[in-house]
Amino acid sequence: MQAGINQEQIYTDKISSVKDDRLGLESCLKALRGGDALVVYKLDRLGRNLKHLISTVEELASKNIGFKVLSGQGVNIDTTTPAGKMIFSIFGALAEFERELIRERTIAGIQAARARGRMGGRKFNLSKAQVRLAEAAMKNRDTSVAELCKELKITRATLYKYISPTGELRDYAKRVLEK
Repeated sequence: MQAGINQEQIYTDKISSVKDDRLGLESCLKALRGGDALVVYKLDRLGRNLKHLISTVEELASKNIGFKVLSGQGVNIDTTTPAGKMIFSIFGALAEFERELIRERTIAGIQAARARGRMGGRKFNLSKAQVRLAEAAMKNRDTSVAELCKELKITRATLYKYISPTGELRDYAKRVLEK
């Protein structure tokens, strides 16, 4: 072949590169050893996104495995050369910058939502009335926990997240009663 790669050394996936389960890529990465180089036809054939691409190439570098791109955008990337390492480092810095921008926007969005009175997070399994019922029932030593859970349509773990075995309110229950 043109890149000096034997046919038996070529790994392919028949699914989109955005899928998590890529058996060809996994097999290829397992077959690579220190001193080898992973050669891809185009940069977008390796990674689902820039973050995945960078983490994959960093993992290769930690195992002393090079990375080369044959065509398309990123054709100058060859981490076996100093220039290729520099270009990939620039990509890494840009990706880190992008992650930080996303993080800042997410935090700003959460703060704006809270300012409008919206609280994020999961909905509570129990209403205020159900918490009070569970509290009273758990204080009664004759209460069957299994029957109480069946009546409230919750699991035992959920019940104990709200109420202690002695009927004391836990933080989760207190948060429900405060809202």
